[in-house]
Amino acid sequence: MIDTNTAQFPQRGNAFSRALGKLFLQLFGWRLTNNFPNVPKAVVIGGPHTSNWDGIFTFAAMMQIGLDAKLMIKDSAMKGPLGPLLRWLGAIPVDRSKAGGVVEQSVEQFAARDQFAMVVSPEGTRSGTEQWKKGFYHIAHKAGVPIVIATADYQKKEITFLSVFTPTGDIEGDIHQIQQYYATVHPRHLERLSAPLKAIRNKQVAKTS
Repeated sequence: MIDTNTAQFPQRGNAFSRALGKLFLQLFGWRLTNNFPNVPKAVVIGGPHTSNWDGIFTFAAMMQIGLDAKLMIKDSAMKGPLGPLLRWLGAIPVDRSKAGGVVEQSVEQFAARDQFAMVVSPEGTRSGTEQWKKGFYHIAHKAGVPIVIATADYQKKEITFLSVFTPTGDIEGDIHQIQQYYATVHPRHLERLSAPLKAIRNKQVAKTS
């Protein structure tokens, strides 16, 4: 693991919280295979997203690393009783009625900090969406930061940061390339895979059969 004294990525917690995150994963038979890439800013995307457990295991992995990652959510959710808990978990309120919406407000967050990591689920839902949301890509491209590709593999029971991807501006080509990283990752519920990932897996099965 990267020495916390030399790590460039935003950090939180201490030795106790890192040990707690590792212990939680171990209790469920999971493990973190590598550290977070040593970059000061990034949009972090996770997948495949087919279960609420995806986020739970990923959060535990981030605790183990000591990664201080943020999540943009609608501001109305922050005003309820769960507001303090959401802020502690890393939530940042976003005003969807404001010009530019989530993308522009996220870019502003990156510009205002020397270190910033934002977690985004491109599938948007765990129920087999027809296409990926492109907001994560627009945020990374406009903010001039890389995309860190994270996976939760339920067959191997592993959380892995597979790659650091730099957007080129070719949104369709880049997203297609990013999706290839998830082609062999086993989700909790295979039937809930998003349509693009199902198509990639079906092609691979056809080639090997």
